[in-house]
Amino acid sequence: MDEKAKILIIDDEEIVRDSCTHILAKGNYEIATAGNGIAGLALLDEFHPDLVLVDLKMPGLSGYEVLDKIHEFDATIVTIVITGFATIDAAVESMKKGTFDFLPKPFKPDELRLIVRRGLDRRKLMIETIALRREKETLREHFAAIVSHELKSPLGAVQTNLFVLADDLKEVLSAVQIEKLERLQTRIADLVKLVNTWLRAISVDINNIRENFEPVAIPAVIDKAMENIQNHAVRKDIDVHVNVAKSHSLVSGDEGTLVEAVANIAGNAVKYTHIGGHVSVTVEEHDDEVLISVSDNGVGIAEEDIPNLFEDFYVGKSKTDGERRSGVGLAITRRIIEAHNGKITVESKLGEGSTFIIRLPALG
Repeated sequence: MDEKAKILIIDDEEIVRDSCTHILAKGNYEIATAGNGIAGLALLDEFHPDLVLVDLKMPGLSGYEVLDKIHEFDATIVTIVITGFATIDAAVESMKKGTFDFLPKPFKPDELRLIVRRGLDRRKLMIETIALRREKETLREHFAAIVSHELKSPLGAVQTNLFVLADDLKEVLSAVQIEKLERLQTRIADLVKLVNTWLRAISVDINNIRENFEPVAIPAVIDKAMENIQNHAVRKDIDVHVNVAKSHSLVSGDEGTLVEAVANIAGNAVKYTHIGGHVSVTVEEHDDEVLISVSDNGVGIAEEDIPNLFEDFYVGKSKTDGERRSGVGLAITRRIIEAHNGKITVESKLGEGSTFIIRLPALG
């Protein structure tokens, strides 16, 4: 049998409290009532409702103040405003405070039942979402431990012993044997690099990034990011054109992680562009934002891949001319940009190229 949902009704009119209780009585609900905001808030810790019906016009503590206090107590509690003074301004103001819906008095029984059901469905979805996020974080932590202890440590030991072995046997090995040993060292080095990439993907801590914030000049970030991708671009004969608008605006951030984010995007542009193609990087200011755009004429991104592009370990359908793909670079980039209170978006057509845009708030 399903656990009863808890509904709290806060209204200074006894007839309204009794009517709501009667209308909802046949549902699988546990109901509590309060005649004013102070009494209603006092019930939060004891009753811990899933949904609260709140009258806006009450003596003493106003409905707006009650809404604020409820959401401070538990942001997952669904609130529904019921009022006889229904105006657009009142509805807008209550919605700004996180109210799920607005029900003007007088209302029909079916209207109340419907809005309560929808509100409880919303509450259920919020709880499930929070549980999934916690589960995801737990999996990330476990995965980090497995990667670090079960993969990285033994691979590091193998790599070290290969170096020692190569040095000990360099005088007695044939050219063919030396070549085989070098290939083995290269493959182990690739595995170690991949493991380190995985660890980086699951260890980006937004709070730690923010601790290092200071004024950062974006042109310097672009210069360093371009240095990181230069060799790759040269190998593929890709023309990288950089256009930084003449501006001295700064952003509040951590230069090192911003360089990593831009280098990830620009590096992907080179990776997903065919030999002889071109990549453009532009920086401009617009509406108190610094916009960093990275465009290419490469393979593009399938429409169905775009919604998942910034998720951990997601690898889309686009081909990369045999280059290695780990599926973590864009996830790392998203977390870095979000840590800087920014946004990253992408526009792309399969076979025609892509444009990634990073938006960061400019310092005034």
